[in-house]
Parts: sequence; structure tokens; C-alpha cells
Amino acid sequence: MTSDKTVNAGCRKLVVDAGVRMLDSGLTVATWGNISVCDRDAGLVYITPSGMNYHEIVEDDINVYNLDGELIEGHRRPSIELELHLGMFNARPEIGACIHTHPIFSTVFSSMGQDIPIDVHDEAAQALGDSVRCADYALPGTKELALNAQRAIGDKANACMLRSHGLVCIGADLDAAFKVSTVVEMVAEILWRIRATGGDYIPISGENVAAMQEFVKTKYGQY
Repeated sequence: MTSDKTVNAGCRKLVVDAGVRMLDSGLTVATWGNISVCDRDAGLVYITPSGMNYHEIVEDDINVYNLDGELIEGHRRPSIELELHLGMFNARPEIGACIHTHPIFSTVFSSMGQDIPIDVHDEAAQALGDSVRCADYALPGTKELALNAQRAIGDKANACMLRSHGLVCIGADLDAAFKVSTVVEMVAEILWRIRATGGDYIPISGENVAAMQEFVKTKYGQY
């Protein structure tokens, strides 16, 4: 399909590099998981192909779609979770990246259908936006799964879990989405270890959670 929208080779490279980063960081195994970025100016989405080794994927393997799901450029079969990624970009216009990972500890919670609260740890309060809710079960690659994920993530959270499946993280860019994914997995492990001792965590107050979120928005980092 042809389009008057310019395909950006730099976005393709971002997705290729992110696939290697996801695999090498232990956030997924084998060919599982998927990654996309959205060029908001052009209205184009770049997504990983289905079932290919992340260390072997090249830029030409990255398909490009518009936000309506029409193929603009590419020859590979895309990730089966294309609907999921398009749904996130259409529901959350402020984001530019979506990562679906299969990390161990957060998948433990997804397999129990249990949410991960953000009042467990300072970094969760600062980075995750809201509790990491577990979406209702649906088969991988289905429209139902995409809709369930949209409902679970809502308009504030930066992550949700897919029940008995894995984790979905979003961000303004890939670095932000990777940060969310890392923090979710860290907090899931902390919570799991606390419960393994037979104890429970002491929640951070809602007032302090709100204060940290405001700090991150207005005072953290450089100008």
C-alpha cells in the first residue's frame, strides 16, 4: 500500500535495537514479546515481526501501519499483538512506545489475577502512574485481548498485566516504556518476596504517592 506519509528509517532502527534490549535484559525469552513505536507527526506505527529471533531482525523486517491498522510498508507477518499496540496508541494519544514483555515476577501476579499496587515502593509511585491492574483473560492476538488491556490500563496507569500471559508497558518513548517495565518487575519481585516471608508491606500514604508524582512531573531531572 502506498501513502503520502514518510516512513522513518530511524523508527525502524529504534524498534530493532529495542528488541535486542528486551531479550538481553531478561524481560522476555526466545521470540516472545513485542515492541512498537508511534511516530505521532506522521501517524505511523512501527512493530516487530512475529516469531523472529530478536538478534537477527533487521530494519526491513519492521512493518509500518497507520493508526487504523492499514499496512503502509513491510513484507513480514507482524506480531500477533498488532491490535493491542494500535489500541494503546489510539486510547492514549500522549504515548509514543508500547512494550509487551514476559517477565517472571509480574507474570506470577498476572497468573493469579492479582493487581500490583503502587504504594509498595517509592519508584512505583513515581513511575507507574496507577496500580498495575490485571486484564481479564483473552486469547493472544485477539481484539478481545486488546480491549481488555485498554480497560485495565485506563487513562492514568503506565502498565497493565495480561492474565496468565505477561506485561504491557507504555511511555512517551522507548526509554520511558523500558523504565516502566523494569520498575513493575522490580516491585513485583519485592512484593513476592515480602509475601514469601509471610508478611505484608506497609503502604505509602496516598498523600505521599501524590506528592512524589507531582515531584516527578515538575521538579525531577534537568531542564
